[in-house]
Amino acid sequence: MTVHVPTQVRGEAHVHPPKVELFDLKAMTNTDPKRQVRTVDEYRLTEHGLYMSRAVVGHPQLSHFESWLLPTHGLRVTKQSWHAGHERDYDFYVDIVHVQPDEQVWRTVDLYLDLLVRTGREVEVLDTDELMTAVRLGVLGAHDAQVALEGTYRAVAGIAAHGYDIQRWLAAEGVDLTWGISR
Repeated sequence: MTVHVPTQVRGEAHVHPPKVELFDLKAMTNTDPKRQVRTVDEYRLTEHGLYMSRAVVGHPQLSHFESWLLPTHGLRVTKQSWHAGHERDYDFYVDIVHVQPDEQVWRTVDLYLDLLVRTGREVEVLDTDELMTAVRLGVLGAHDAQVALEGTYRAVAGIAAHGYDIQRWLAAEGVDLTWGISR
């Protein structure tokens, strides 16, 4: 069965099927949503999730990123490193995702909503328009949309209640995010 998904309706956000990403611990690879297989520098498995660190080869602005996949929270928390002159005004990029852990390959399914965390200042919710269009067009079901919204509300409330500091919020939840060497 083939499903045609309109990519854009007049006045609405561009819609794509939910992005799927794979994290192969044995092969030390990360398969991005465009099915590009990338070499991973480090995976670290903890009781709360999976840490990944890898270079971003060939990108004109982004040089490296580190991510934590947190199944219980439905989050992918990412710190990005930028080439000189391309820095961004946020500290963490957070994807609202389904995280499916496995012994060898972890999988994430993106639920459209993202957060920009500016530590000590604010948290910004992105892509609500994409989520709503995906639901309206049947690309994302109502249950998954509800999971995305509830996860977003929980994260925004927790981050805000801890001085707009995602690491303080998660530490209060018993999750210690440790990062690699600063780049």
